[in-house]
Amino acid sequence: MDIYSGVLWIVGVLAAVLMIGAFKSRTEMVVNFILRGVLGMLMIYFGNYLFSGQMPGIEIGYNPITFLASGALGFPGVLMLYGIHIYMMI
Repeated sequence: MDIYSGVLWIVGVLAAVLMIGAFKSRTEMVVNFILRGVLGMLMIYFGNYLFSGQMPGIEIGYNPITFLASGALGFPGVLMLYGIHIYMMI
């Protein structure tokens, strides 16, 4: 029983370390997504402010879709939203 209990302890500790690593990376991904989403919304806000005087009607709305696009893709997602909006205006 001593060998089996030692093996079970080692397997249990390894499983705990793997679970902590998995939760850490998942938490890091969620925090990264939220930060990119918030920064993307800030970029959209300042972009709307900057472009409103030069090109009327170019403003992008603030909604969950724009948050998801900027959170998933970051800065290229914000540029994509402006590109799609300009394409739809043409």
